[in-house]
Amino acid sequence: MINKFVFSVLSSILIWFLGVCSFLLSFYIPIIDNLDLQANIVLAFALIPSACLGTYLFYKKSYIKPYVLAIISIVVITILDACITVPVFLIPIGINHLEFFTDPKFYAIAIELFLIIMYFGNHLNNKKIKA
Repeated sequence: MINKFVFSVLSSILIWFLGVCSFLLSFYIPIIDNLDLQANIVLAFALIPSACLGTYLFYKKSYIKPYVLAIISIVVITILDACITVPVFLIPIGINHLEFFTDPKFYAIAIELFLIIMYFGNHLNNKKIKA
């Protein structure tokens, strides 16, 4: 059986991958003039089903407290952003690590992710207890 920590990292990688894909794909369908704002709005909405899917898959096979899963996910996603997202996708367009990690939108999305995983994790655990 897969270790709880390894499985939480894998579910976090899935959340990151789905988030990055939605962020990048949003640039190909321009709806508003500010494509950066549009991409962040799309990411904020796409993060809801992505985080729910990652949380669901984790709790289907394993268990840790939802706040621990949320913290692990945020740390893993931040590391992936620092190692892959910024160098591969953002530095070529002129955004460096400092700009990315000091942007308030980054922290708003991190808080959103934390709250979604906490809420959905608690929901899934309460559902298991009642069953």
